[in-house]
Amino acid sequence: MTTTAAFPASCSIESSRTANFISQLACAVLLLFTYATQAQTLRVLHTFSGADGLSPYSGVTQDRAGNLYGTTYAGGSTQLGTVYELKRVGSNYTHNQLHVFAGGNDGEQPYGGVVFGTDQGLYGTTWAGGASDAGTVFALRPFPTFCRTVLCPWMESLQFDLGTDRNLDPAYGNVVFEPAGNLYGTSAFGGISEYGTVYELSRSGNGWSGSLVYEFQGDDLNYPAHNVIFDIAGNLYGTTAGPGEGGVFQLVRSQSGWTERILADFGTPGTCPGYDISGLIMDAAGNLYGGTTGDGVTACIYEMSNSGGTWQFTVLYTFNISNNGEGPVGNMVFDSAGNLYGTTKQLGAFGMGNIFKLTHSGGVWTYSDLYDFSDSGDGANPTGDLIIDSAGNLYGTNQGDQSGHGVVWELTP
Repeated sequence: MTTTAAFPASCSIESSRTANFISQLACAVLLLFTYATQAQTLRVLHTFSGADGLSPYSGVTQDRAGNLYGTTYAGGSTQLGTVYELKRVGSNYTHNQLHVFAGGNDGEQPYGGVVFGTDQGLYGTTWAGGASDAGTVFALRPFPTFCRTVLCPWMESLQFDLGTDRNLDPAYGNVVFEPAGNLYGTSAFGGISEYGTVYELSRSGNGWSGSLVYEFQGDDLNYPAHNVIFDIAGNLYGTTAGPGEGGVFQLVRSQSGWTERILADFGTPGTCPGYDISGLIMDAAGNLYGGTTGDGVTACIYEMSNSGGTWQFTVLYTFNISNNGEGPVGNMVFDSAGNLYGTTKQLGAFGMGNIFKLTHSGGVWTYSDLYDFSDSGDGANPTGDLIIDSAGNLYGTNQGDQSGHGVVWELTP
């Protein structure tokens, strides 16, 4: 699966951050590098230059026209992070910088990505910024006046200062909307004991009011690093990175509030060893799927199925990471046939991460390594959530590459 990339002399990737940003940006916009593996094709859609963004920790969101949207943790003119659009023109993509974070009440350093809300605004969080530097929830919308160019910035507005409700530092996970339009998210720290929170924002006049759904206490699970998801009954599910090796939790909604239930405590017999930074996805039957990043020895992909109120934990695949690599960080995704796709941060043939598939047939899951990142123009260390389009193409990001800036890629299985 070794891949090589031949770069034109005018578009070589330099290792220094003092590289010519303008020439690199022009190359990233105009050229789409293609890397072929056995039966899959990886195409780099954009390579960040620093001026247009740096370190896309999160994945991308796709609209109906096929345009992609995401964030970079750093970079831009302020070096405090950006929100970008990759505008689809035919089979090509053109980078459009929607917003550069300025710090303060504008927020800074978004780890998580962006999603479309029920009002079609683009919503996300920043790790820092706000009055108490605890992070923010923001929204982006196109300007109401006509834009005379193809690529235009969007209006950014602060929706909520997370420090107001004892939240602190939202990490990798995206926010999620329920059908009523309320927004839910996690903060890695904050709460009474600063072990993290799950919070809710609900519409209040022209703004939002915030409330804490749950504050982790330290004697249960703590440090939620990724997103929460809903089931059809309105209950919430998520993962934590601690204590010990983390676990899976359920928050059950009732008229009196929310009650936590621990579904899995990692590191105990019958579960997966390895810290859980990645989040969860759910299939049509209500089964949960996730992956552990690893404990220096192993990491795994798991399924949790509910039978009469009892949750059964099943290990679908175990990674050997005895070289201290890291397994999955971003969320996985299903295809239309029920197969799972995901990425690892530091595994694969070159130790720079890979894209894998788990094929479900006859009650058995079979692992396939689809692509190994080599940092030869294709980037390295994917940490963002995957998405899949109607044609079965996968989209993701790598936080690093030879220049340290990161890439957005598409894989055609």
